[in-house]
Amino acid sequence: MKMLDVKEFGKRFTIHHLGKTIPAIEHINFSLDAGEFIGIIGKSGSGKSTILKSIYRSYLPDSGNIFYNSERFGLVDLANISEREMLYLRKYEIGYVSQFLNVMPRTTCRQLVINALLEMGETEEIALVEAEKALTHFEMDPKLWDSYPNTFSGGEKLRLNIAMATVKNPRLLLLDEPTASLDQQSKVKVREMIEKLKNRGTTLVGIFHDIEFMEGLCDKVYDMQTREMTVVKETVGNES
Repeated sequence: MKMLDVKEFGKRFTIHHLGKTIPAIEHINFSLDAGEFIGIIGKSGSGKSTILKSIYRSYLPDSGNIFYNSERFGLVDLANISEREMLYLRKYEIGYVSQFLNVMPRTTCRQLVINALLEMGETEEIALVEAEKALTHFEMDPKLWDSYPNTFSGGEKLRLNIAMATVKNPRLLLLDEPTASLDQQSKVKVREMIEKLKNRGTTLVGIFHDIEFMEGLCDKVYDMQTREMTVVKETVGNES
C-alpha cells in the first residue's frame, strides 16, 4: 500500500472583498511508497507550497483526495478526516518544515526541541540528549541554545525549524524550501539528515529551488508546469 496518494487534487482561493474565486492549482496527481522522496519543482507562484499546506491541512482542499496510510488510523483521506484526527497526525506522524519560524514566545531554542520530543511521550532525560544531538548536528551555536529564537538570523531560525521537525522521526515529512536561506555547509547538514530519515523509512515531499541539491536524493520529481511525475530512481527495499 502506498504511503501517500494524491488524486485529482485542487485548491481555490476566494477574495471576498472582490467577490472572486481564483483557482490556485488543479489536477495534481502523484504517489509515494514508504521511504520515498518526491521533489516538487516549478516557478514561483505555481502552487508548490499550496500542495504541502493542503497535505498538512493548513489549507482545506477543494477537490480531489489526499490518501495517507496512517499508522494510527489506517488509510485516511486528509482532505476529509476530522480536525481531531488531523491534530493527532501532526503531533505524532506528519512533520512540516517551512521557511518561517512560528513558535511559542519566550521559549528557548533548546526547550523548543525538547518539547517536540516530550509531546511524543519521551522522558525528560532522553528528550534533552536527543535535542542536543539535533542542535549539534545542524551546527547551532551552543551559546544560542538557551536564547529566544526571535533574536536569531533567518538561517538560524530555519535550522531550528528543521531540528524540531526531524528530531521526531516523522513517518511523513513535508519540506517547504528547507535550504532557502542556508549556506552550503548547512545545506549539506540538511541533506545528511534527509538521507538518515529516508534510511529509517520516513517518506518525504519537498520543494527546492536548488535543483543541484536534489540530485541523487529524490526518487521522484513532480513538475508543476507539465503536471507529470517522473521516477528518478528506484528506492531500494521499498514495498508497493
